Amino acid sequence: MGESAWIMFCNNSSCSKETGKTCSSGFPSILNPCSCFNHAFIISIDMLFLLVAFLIIFCKFSSKKITRNSQSQSISLVAVLSEIYNGILSVAYLFLGIWTIYHKLDMDHTVLPLDGWLVLLFQGFSWLLVAISVSLKNLNLPCTIAVKACSSFTLLYAVFLCISSLLEAIADKTVSIKILLDVLSFPGSILFLFCAFRGHGSKDTDPGCDFDACYAPLQGEEHDSTDETSVNHDITPLANAGVLSKMFFWWLNPLLQKGKEKILENNDIPTLQQACQAQACYLKYTDRLSEQKRRNSSGSISMLSIIAYSHWKAMLTSGVFALIKVLTLSTGPLFLRAFIAVVQGNETFKYEAYVLTIGLLIAKCLESISERQWFFITRMVGLQVRSMLSAAIYRKQQQLSNAAKMNHSPGEIVSYVTLDANRIGEFPYWFHQIWATSVQFCLALFIVYSSVGLATFAALAAIILIVVASYPLTKLQLECYKKIMSAQDKRLKAITEALGNMKLLKLHAWETHFKKVIESLRKDEFKWIIGILSQKGYQLVLFWSSPIVVPAVTFWTCYLLGITLNASNVFTFLASLRIVQEPVRLIPDIVQVFIGAKVSLDRILKFLEAPELGNRKLEQECEDKNFEHSILIKCNEISWDINPSSKPTLKDIDFVVKPGEKVAICGEVGSGKSTLLAAVLGEVPKVNGTVHVHGKKAYVSQTAWIQTGSIQENILFGSVMDPVWYQEVVGKCCLIKDLEMLPFGDLTEIGERGVNLSGGQKQRIQLARALYQNADIYFLDDPFSAVDAQTATSLFNEYVMRALSDKTVLLVSHQVDFLPAFNSILLMSGGEIIEAGTYDQLLASSQKFQDLVNAHNNTIGSEMDVSYSSNGRVMASKDVIKNVHVKEEPIMATGEQLIKEEERETGDTGLKPYLQYLRHNKGFLYFTLAILFHVAFIIGQLVQSYWLAAELQSSEVSSKELLTVFTVIGFCLAIFLLLRSFYVVLLGRGASESIFSTLLKSLFRAPMSFYDSTPVGRILSRVSSDLSIIDLDMAFKLSITVGTTMNTYFSFFVLAVLAWPVAFVIIPMVYLTILLQRHYYASAKELMRITGTTKSSVASHLAESIAGAMTIRAFGGEDRFFLKNMNLIDANASPDFYTFVANEWLIQRLEILCAIVLSSTALSMTLIYLGPSASGLIGMALSYGLSLNVFLVVSVKNQCFLSSSVVSVERVEQYMHIPSEAPEVIETNRPTHGWPCLGKVEICNLKVRYWPNAPLVLHGISCIFEGGSKIGIVGRTGSGKTTLISALFRLVEPADGEIIIDNLDICTIGLHDLRSHLGIIPQDPTLFGGSVRYNIDPLEQHTDNEIWEVLEKCQLREAVQAKEGGLNSTVVQDGLNWSMGQRQLFCLGRALLKRSKILVLDEATASIDNTTDSIIQKTIRAELKDCTVITVAHRIPTVMDCNMVLGISDGKLVEFDEPMKLMNKEGSLFGQLVQEYWSRSS
Repeated sequence: MGESAWIMFCNNSSCSKETGKTCSSGFPSILNPCSCFNHAFIISIDMLFLLVAFLIIFCKFSSKKITRNSQSQSISLVAVLSEIYNGILSVAYLFLGIWTIYHKLDMDHTVLPLDGWLVLLFQGFSWLLVAISVSLKNLNLPCTIAVKACSSFTLLYAVFLCISSLLEAIADKTVSIKILLDVLSFPGSILFLFCAFRGHGSKDTDPGCDFDACYAPLQGEEHDSTDETSVNHDITPLANAGVLSKMFFWWLNPLLQKGKEKILENNDIPTLQQACQAQACYLKYTDRLSEQKRRNSSGSISMLSIIAYSHWKAMLTSGVFALIKVLTLSTGPLFLRAFIAVVQGNETFKYEAYVLTIGLLIAKCLESISERQWFFITRMVGLQVRSMLSAAIYRKQQQLSNAAKMNHSPGEIVSYVTLDANRIGEFPYWFHQIWATSVQFCLALFIVYSSVGLATFAALAAIILIVVASYPLTKLQLECYKKIMSAQDKRLKAITEALGNMKLLKLHAWETHFKKVIESLRKDEFKWIIGILSQKGYQLVLFWSSPIVVPAVTFWTCYLLGITLNASNVFTFLASLRIVQEPVRLIPDIVQVFIGAKVSLDRILKFLEAPELGNRKLEQECEDKNFEHSILIKCNEISWDINPSSKPTLKDIDFVVKPGEKVAICGEVGSGKSTLLAAVLGEVPKVNGTVHVHGKKAYVSQTAWIQTGSIQENILFGSVMDPVWYQEVVGKCCLIKDLEMLPFGDLTEIGERGVNLSGGQKQRIQLARALYQNADIYFLDDPFSAVDAQTATSLFNEYVMRALSDKTVLLVSHQVDFLPAFNSILLMSGGEIIEAGTYDQLLASSQKFQDLVNAHNNTIGSEMDVSYSSNGRVMASKDVIKNVHVKEEPIMATGEQLIKEEERETGDTGLKPYLQYLRHNKGFLYFTLAILFHVAFIIGQLVQSYWLAAELQSSEVSSKELLTVFTVIGFCLAIFLLLRSFYVVLLGRGASESIFSTLLKSLFRAPMSFYDSTPVGRILSRVSSDLSIIDLDMAFKLSITVGTTMNTYFSFFVLAVLAWPVAFVIIPMVYLTILLQRHYYASAKELMRITGTTKSSVASHLAESIAGAMTIRAFGGEDRFFLKNMNLIDANASPDFYTFVANEWLIQRLEILCAIVLSSTALSMTLIYLGPSASGLIGMALSYGLSLNVFLVVSVKNQCFLSSSVVSVERVEQYMHIPSEAPEVIETNRPTHGWPCLGKVEICNLKVRYWPNAPLVLHGISCIFEGGSKIGIVGRTGSGKTTLISALFRLVEPADGEIIIDNLDICTIGLHDLRSHLGIIPQDPTLFGGSVRYNIDPLEQHTDNEIWEVLEKCQLREAVQAKEGGLNSTVVQDGLNWSMGQRQLFCLGRALLKRSKILVLDEATASIDNTTDSIIQKTIRAELKDCTVITVAHRIPTVMDCNMVLGISDGKLVEFDEPMKLMNKEGSLFGQLVQEYWSRSS
């Protein structure tokens, strides 16, 4: 009975026949997929799986408790893919089993033996039931364990099937459909395993780590903030998309259709799902960071482990897709071999060609779906990583200590976000490429071994040698990347400093010098750019040559070993090689991304580990409780330098301020007044002692910090609008008249740093911001120095004494006349509080305070005593100082907003940006030569393949001749590649050099109106990230994109020639491809441009926040600014997200078209009888066809990358042709060497407007300043004083009239000739990063002795000598390690060193105490007695000893006469100002 059953199962008579089955026992027979024992073994395992799966399904559906919450569960894409994949696989097994029965009945008229078809049916049914059981949800614990066990055993079972089938295929050099299905069962088992352990495991508490986070929003989290920058409140359609919609990206169709119908704007783009938003990413980062710190006591951060731990599930999922893609891709050569066998007449069964065609189409479609999901998920992860790092960097800069700021300049911090975070965000996309390429190699080697046997090891050795040869290049490239990052930081730091202080550079005619400094830094950077470009060129040659070198080595080895070369094994080998050709060519890019990511990660990590402000928490304690004191400070040492050996900035500080008290802090320049305020605010890193602040704080900085935005936004500063209180605040700060004159009132947009406001207006907006907060404690750092006497009096009266009557006030001031009104006065000197008491107490007991008051009284001048002697003196008291009405004229009164939205190109710009790129430095020539050599390379490849195909089986050509010609052609191809890379490097080098040079020249020649209306962040994003793309990527992306596109269309051409019927498929496919690309580009280009502009917003906000960090912290606005930053990051991430999804949308559709073309080619070539002799040409055609979709995908992908990169060219191009100022030098009309010799200035009917069609700011001013005279210019805040100075320096050109200096019209000479012969001490004192010597004498025209003499005259010698290094002591960027007064003295030192015949002082001593001011005025009078000195001042004593005083009101000259005459003239503006100043000083 048993024997007869076995005969039915496995007929002995057939055991030895052509079927190849054997009935022998033993382990080898079990491994043999054609043996009866193998079939019996597989059927028994299948029966076990059927039983377990049936029990699981029965338990599930027989359970009484059936949960109904399936709708609330997120659908896993992997689960769906598993169901589809394994469902198709099981159906394929069943179909093959039924086909086998039909075939046996047709041929043998019997179904015996049973094993051949029974094993297929059992495998089909078992695989189907396992798929159903794994897909079930809400199973009880025993069923869950059973599912996990079943999936685990399924994996082992699939490994057995896969290995046994591959061994059989290699041994017999044939591939059957069953072997193919057995191999495909392996990825199906991996999907089973993943679904079982993911779908039935314990629920992860962190939704952000779940793979579904890529597709579903986070649960239980609400975005409860007001998103003021969100592009659109509609969540992405992805969140509600179905499974098929997600797999084929149908959910993107509405956005692409909208982009086709109109130009996309920011509000057309849906927001990201919450899991991908910066807030969720940052929260995940902080959770992982805190967990890591708990585990690691050393405190060092492992950013890589944080990223890996946060996203391992998504990366694992994408890895599964990558594996499926690799496996399906590797089936291509097997299909090729099967097709060649069919053509040669070796059909396994009838209609095999049709079955192979369907199988090939399915394999290619599955390959496309898996690869697109792989790239989509990794791109999503990269986006989340970038958002996380950007948010972490912003948060870190909010907490950065002063010492750390010296090591990380604002420009560097911006580059961490714009450059480094982007590089790390690219890393996940490339992560799987390394192992995927390796797996492809291994699979290819199996196939190659089955084709050429031992010659495979020669191919492997050649590949290993190529990879080893690239190692030194990789190492060198890593070094170059480190160097270029360092050089880039230095250049960006210099550019940031220059752009931020462009007005000062123009006033001093220093543009050329600073431009040369930047050019020298760029020259250092350019050495490394050339190095990287050259190494990329070499690597490109090396890896593009591999498909040439490896076949030559392999075929020669076959020749030497006597292995026969025929169409089947040669073109199977070449097809395998072509499949791995593109991944191998990507190795240089992978290496570059890995290197760039590593360097960037190290830089960001170094920044994130930088020291933070350590003592801010002291002041936050018990903020809401009632205390006897508002401020308590007891410290023996306070220092900006945390080095224990350093000299403390302040020492022995001990004072208490009670609620409601008003305390003034006064002292000479550099005595530590601002540092004391900073210490109380918690800004100073080293505080040995106790600091307590109880109550809500408000802070007004000495240098006004104004946000880009409207005046209203600056005043509200994140608070809710209260119209009544708001109007009261505006009135108290004397802003009503200003707002009335502005075209949009308080909604007028203010330029970056408030460039379109006067100094007084900026300061009053700061005061309004502080008052509106209705805080408990007000810290005011010399807020009245930038306003005139009348405005200062009104502000002190309305603001300090009335609005803040019940508030605690700590005021730093040089205005001695306000001191009597304060409860207490702290007198500082040398970093100590030397006296403390009331005004009367100090006046009676302190000699230093008496000297300070007397110095102020002496500066009033004897003229005032004469003029007002009859009026008597009013004794100082604490009474409120008399209020005087203020009338002011604001600077700007135009009809349109100054700050406009960032411009971007719209619509299809065609070839315009590419032509703009190529026109630089012989770009067209180099590009043409590179393309010509690439064409030669493609034609050479065709000739090489055709020679091999045509002569392979020819008896007239020997194997030696065949391979010699093949090798010679390959050598020529390598030379073509080398020449192509050479010209591409020249193209990149020339374009990079020319573009930077043109951009820098354009920026430095741009008028000040450009900087007034353009935030620096917009420019920085172009000179950092955009320029980096142009430097390192653009040339190679352009040439490779054109090259790969040519490869693709050439493949189409070859297929159409070799298989003419397929032309009927190719032509409509090419047409469809063009239509799809047009549909894609309509939206994609706008998305890329929006990405660029929103990136600028992120950079601008970051730079602005760095500048105002102290103010933001003082108001407790860190969280609000951080939230705004995250909203800006999301606004930038959204268009970027849709850009890369659109890429996948396009590529997937093109890949499916390619699959149809390939399948049609294969079918047509097998149906058209060409004879066995044409098998070589068929092999050649199919090898081209199999690599067609690889070529097309790479081509389209490169086109997408290029389209993204060329946006950088568009953006940089926008600033390369800015309308420039007047010429620097007019050779035909240059002034003489000694000009001006007298210093006489004649102003004739001068009219000035800031923009065309704007109202006049100066209305026909006419006057003469005699040579050597001292001229004072007075007027209310915003009356046009600074505008007159700007016209003198031609920062703004006269609309009418002229200015003549020593008989020479200044508009007829070059700007450099004019400005270099004039001297100025500007209103905003500016220092540059570098040394003291560099800041005093940037052009290096003077000796050390001359510099020391000037420093002594400016009262700075002692301060500089006290610093370590003297003249070489460090000045940090913006001079933050020097006080405001000291910075103004440095500016004075520059002017004294220059000794110009005409010197302008624009509020030059506003931040200096009266004693120092008096000394400075005497120094100026002594040193510049023969010079014309034009002084703009709010301090009346500063202009009292002038020969003439010019009064300006509302842009009109109202008086110009000697001071004494004006004082005695009734209704004189100057007389009123003197009276106001005297009244408050009495």
